[in-house]
Amino acid sequence: MGSNQSWVTEFVLVGFELSADVEVLLLWVFSLFYIFSLLANGVILGLICLDPSLHTPMYFFLSHLAIIDMSYASSNVPKMLANLVKHNKTISFVPCIMQTFLYSGFAATECLLLVVMSYDRFVAICHPLQYTVIMNWRVCIVLTFTSWSGGFILSLVQVILLLRLPFCGPREVNHLFCEILSVLKLACADTWINQVVIFATCVFILVGPLCLMLLSYMHILWAVLKIQSKEGRIKAFSTCLSHLCVVGLLFGIAMVVYIVPDSNQREEQEKILSLFHSLFNPMLNPLIYSLRNAQVKGALYRALQKKRSM
Repeated sequence: MGSNQSWVTEFVLVGFELSADVEVLLLWVFSLFYIFSLLANGVILGLICLDPSLHTPMYFFLSHLAIIDMSYASSNVPKMLANLVKHNKTISFVPCIMQTFLYSGFAATECLLLVVMSYDRFVAICHPLQYTVIMNWRVCIVLTFTSWSGGFILSLVQVILLLRLPFCGPREVNHLFCEILSVLKLACADTWINQVVIFATCVFILVGPLCLMLLSYMHILWAVLKIQSKEGRIKAFSTCLSHLCVVGLLFGIAMVVYIVPDSNQREEQEKILSLFHSLFNPMLNPLIYSLRNAQVKGALYRALQKKRSM
C-alpha cells in the first residue's frame, strides 16, 4: 500500500435502522432477555458447584455450557444494547477484532461441547454398565479442554488471517456487532483465503459435529424404543426431542449464515438470525438442558430450603 494511504481506526456498527421509540422498546426487551440469560445460567452454575449430587459428568459439561452461554452473550450484547441508546455507534479497531475473536471462539467451543454432551448421553443410555469406566473424570476433563482449546484455536486462526488484511475504505459494518464476515467485506484486499478458511472451519465445526450428534441421538432413540415402560419412553423421547430442537436451532442458524452462499438481500435476515443466536440461545440452553431436569429442580429446592432455615 502507498505511504499516503489512510487506515481505518474505528468502525461504525450499522445495526437496524429504526425509530428512536422502537430502539428504546428493543433496549428494554433485549435487556430483560440478557439479564434472564445471565441469571438462569448463573443459577445452574451455582447449583452444580454447590450441590454434591450434581457432581457428575453430565452436570460437569452443563456447567461449562453455562459458562460459555454467559460469556458468549456478554461478548456482544452489552455493546449492542449501548448502541440502541447512542447516536454514535462507533467501535475502535482493537475492540472490534477482540469481539470477533471472542464471538467466534465461544460459538465454536459450544458446538464442540454439544458433541461431547451428546456422546455422554449416548454412553449413559446405550452402555449404562460401562458408563463410570468410559466417562471417568480424566476423560471428561480432556474432552472439555479439547472443546475449549479447539474452539479458540480455530477462532485465533480466523483473526490472524483477518489482521493481515488492510482496512482503508468504508467503515460501516452492516451488522449488530463485529461479526467476521461483515468485517471481512470492508477489507481493501483479496479475501479469498479468508473465505476458504472460514468455509472449511464451518464444515469442521458445524457439519461434522452435527452428523456425530445425529448419530448419537439415533442410537439413543433406538435404545429408548426398547424401554418397557410407556411413561419412561415418553419421558426419554421428550428429552431427546427438546435437545434436538436446541441443536437444530443453533446449527441451523450457523449454517445459514456461514455456509449458504451470501447475497446482499440476506444481510437483514442474517442480522435477525445473529440476534436470535446471541440473545435467545443462551436463554434456551438452561431451560432445555437443566431447569427441566428433576435433579436440578431438587438441588434448587434444597438450596432454597437451606436459605430459609438460616
